[in-house]
Amino acid sequence: MQMQASVGISPETTDALRQGIRRSQDFLLSIQKEDGHWEGELLVDSTLCSDTVLYMNWRGRVDEVLQAKCADHIRRRQTADGGWNIFIGGPSEINASVKAYFGLKLAGDSPNAPWMREARANILRLGGIPQVNTYCRLYLALLGQFPWDYVPTIPPEIFLFPHWFFFNLHEMSSWSRTIIAPLAILNHYRPTRTLPASLHLHELYPAGMENADFSLKKDKRFWAWRNFFLRCDALLKIYNRIPIHPLRKHALKRAEEWMTERMGEGSDGLSAIFPSMLNSLMALQALGYAEDHPLVQKAEADFAGLFVHDPADFRIQPCLSPVWDTAITTVALGESAVPRNHPSLQKAAAWLEAREVRFAGDWTARNPGVEPSGWAFEHANKYYPDTDDTMMVLMALRHCAAPDPKAREEIHRRALKWLLSFQCNDGGWAAFDKNLNAAWLEHVPFADHNAILDPTCSDLTARVLELLGYIGHDPRLPEVRQAISMLRRTQEADGSWYGRWGVNYIYGTWQALRGLASIGVNMDEEWIRRALTWLESCQNEDGSWGETCESYNFPALKGRGAGTPSQTAWALMGLCAAGDSHSESIQRGIHWLVSTQNADGSWTEDYTTGTGFPCVFYLKYDMYRNHFPLLALATYRKLIG
Repeated sequence: MQMQASVGISPETTDALRQGIRRSQDFLLSIQKEDGHWEGELLVDSTLCSDTVLYMNWRGRVDEVLQAKCADHIRRRQTADGGWNIFIGGPSEINASVKAYFGLKLAGDSPNAPWMREARANILRLGGIPQVNTYCRLYLALLGQFPWDYVPTIPPEIFLFPHWFFFNLHEMSSWSRTIIAPLAILNHYRPTRTLPASLHLHELYPAGMENADFSLKKDKRFWAWRNFFLRCDALLKIYNRIPIHPLRKHALKRAEEWMTERMGEGSDGLSAIFPSMLNSLMALQALGYAEDHPLVQKAEADFAGLFVHDPADFRIQPCLSPVWDTAITTVALGESAVPRNHPSLQKAAAWLEAREVRFAGDWTARNPGVEPSGWAFEHANKYYPDTDDTMMVLMALRHCAAPDPKAREEIHRRALKWLLSFQCNDGGWAAFDKNLNAAWLEHVPFADHNAILDPTCSDLTARVLELLGYIGHDPRLPEVRQAISMLRRTQEADGSWYGRWGVNYIYGTWQALRGLASIGVNMDEEWIRRALTWLESCQNEDGSWGETCESYNFPALKGRGAGTPSQTAWALMGLCAAGDSHSESIQRGIHWLVSTQNADGSWTEDYTTGTGFPCVFYLKYDMYRNHFPLLALATYRKLIG
């Protein structure tokens, strides 16, 4: 009580805080899986169900029950203006809308149905099919609804380029590689399905398909990377029309081997992510693999593993997130004073330790000579462990007693060395690879998914500092000084940081502040105070924080949006990093979190707060609404003693 009085915390607030933490702990412990892990659903836009319908109709073997479920899913997500968006509450988006309309038409919806007329009007307002991106163009071309000559070429010969060549496979992000491998095969064979005339999409071309301008936009400057690659694409199309291709057969074989190798044992599908898995199924069929081939059957089973068979609302996940969810939940429970030897934490630690990736995957191309370690996001994805999951697992294991301390210490030593080896030349960390920052590649025609690179991120870099601070890493060492310098360089003028893997500036700023505080940076320095002031300025009237995904498109919206439990938790932890428990903003935020908690200890979150590819693809992590608020409440309780 004496401590409460000294920091101005009332007994009522302390009691509400204690009860909120206990209810949250009980809820999270109650949803732990039997084997020790946690796994929340990843909720995304309608495009996954749309793509699945397009795929089944292209394949010529439609599962009518699955198609009906996908169509219901799509209809339920149509917006008031007739289109489809890519995040909850967002505006209509052309690619999602075209795919949804096509999916419904293939599923049997009449173009004259009211919702189809509204969709068509919306799509035409957005510019129609000529405005869709590369990957939408390719899917439409596979079904005969877009001319192949205007689909950017993805030459299989990429798989023959040596590592020393200025443009090679490993200059692209890991997810781009696994998406492009099957698409290069499809781009060569062009296995087009002929549809009945009644299923064509002429009505989605504003000037008619015959008069449409399909050309990709050029840069106004003559000497520009964009124009250079468009000229290269034109030359590649001429090359493709030549009957003799000396290297094509070898390139196709190499692309096939590269793809199938990564679909085998130790991987829940190619890269264990939806687009790569779907594209690989199509590529296998284009290559002539039989339906009963073991690899095809495994690929189909892996793909079906993404389905959520909710009778009220069938859904498809973009991937599974068990390692990420388990690590963060373990950290939240540990920080909230669940004992280190608690059976649930012991089971979680054993589950995590068993999933350390000891395989030398694709990352070795840019970071050779390092003992394999790390963790992937999914259940099994041995080629692609990532830095973010690895640092979060290492933080989680700190909170769990070790039955064999020597074995735990060896895991920690190995994984930390692996993680630190990924520090890039600018002092920061990226997600999957090292020094993958050739900005000119962003102008490649098939790079319009805004994710061909894997650049360093302030949020990942700060999380490394957070981990290093927790384990007592010497803050005077070069890796720490370089990381802090990177954060100083990437801070925005208003004090905030961009968030690559969470929405958006609230996420980036929270993590930067938490990491800097952990490693011992003076939180009274001017640049730190600017960040704190920015966070406080974003607080809503009700005490919450929220930020719309639109802030990626329009930075003027940074830090603005309806309050959410996850983003409120992030902002609170950012402010708590400064150590000022008297802050009115913190008091109001804590009150909002405690007062909005559900009776069962959970929170409700109605908006999208996770980022896949900024401006292109977003995720709603169902666990974020629960473990991050607990972590914030625990952080505040530690702050007030």
